[in-house]
Amino acid sequence: MVGSSHEALHRIFQKDPTLLTKALQKVLHVPFPEPREIAALNVDLTEIEPVERRVDTLLRAETDEGTYLLVVESQGKVDERKRGSWPYYLSYLYEKYRCEPVLIVITQSSKTAEWASRPIRFGFRDWHSLTVRPLVLGPDNVPMIADERQAEKDVPLAVLSAMTHGRGPQAPAILESLAAALRTIDPDSAAVFVQFVDSCLADPQAKQMWRDLMTAIQYFWRHPLAEQVREEGREQGRIEERREAILRTLEWRGIPVPDSARERVEECTDLARLETWAQRALRVTEPTELFTDG
Repeated sequence: MVGSSHEALHRIFQKDPTLLTKALQKVLHVPFPEPREIAALNVDLTEIEPVERRVDTLLRAETDEGTYLLVVESQGKVDERKRGSWPYYLSYLYEKYRCEPVLIVITQSSKTAEWASRPIRFGFRDWHSLTVRPLVLGPDNVPMIADERQAEKDVPLAVLSAMTHGRGPQAPAILESLAAALRTIDPDSAAVFVQFVDSCLADPQAKQMWRDLMTAIQYFWRHPLAEQVREEGREQGRIEERREAILRTLEWRGIPVPDSARERVEECTDLARLETWAQRALRVTEPTELFTDG
């Protein structure tokens, strides 16, 4: 079951692995050779030492020019630790498979894209023993597809557009165009793309708009991949009920609730914690007692 944007990326590239090579050729204008075959590989790079290292997606591309490893990382924010992890991934994979690795970073943030695109160099100023140059797909180089006909021509690229531009002012037009385009492809492929976009949209309003649009595509909500969305909805409903119960109980008992306490309750997303607070609301004498010991 898709549980995060990382897992969603893995699913979409398994469903349409040529999306990566298309993005390299069309978006980044990198002359990557046309693959004859692409296969998913094990993403676990852990060695005998108990240090866990995993890439998000790892694909092997067979081309007329040779075999390449496509190493895909979904990067939400700047993380300086990656400047050590990424060179390790590439060196380890080359040693294991004896194939040339290519690092591809995908992000929704222009700031993160700028950071990720900087070469990683090891050595001293005039001599670099190792240089890593990630290929980055982000909001500044992925085309914004907000036209329905354009989305229908290249649905996978439209999905990538929704993923990288899901926070911007054009998000509604992008999502509406993609929703219409999904009706033109087979239901199973559409369901994978729907879940991928749902997992990658970080803006709450954009995510809700996407789910509202998807209610019109009935086959998706019957698809197994939609179970996560339904469960998330049920979980969110339980969270909101607990929040309301806490505040309603305090008000019913005549206990004034300051804005700081109200905000803390309304911002909490931990259902177990809210359950504890709901029980305490029946006996506390002031709202601050709700939060004692968490």
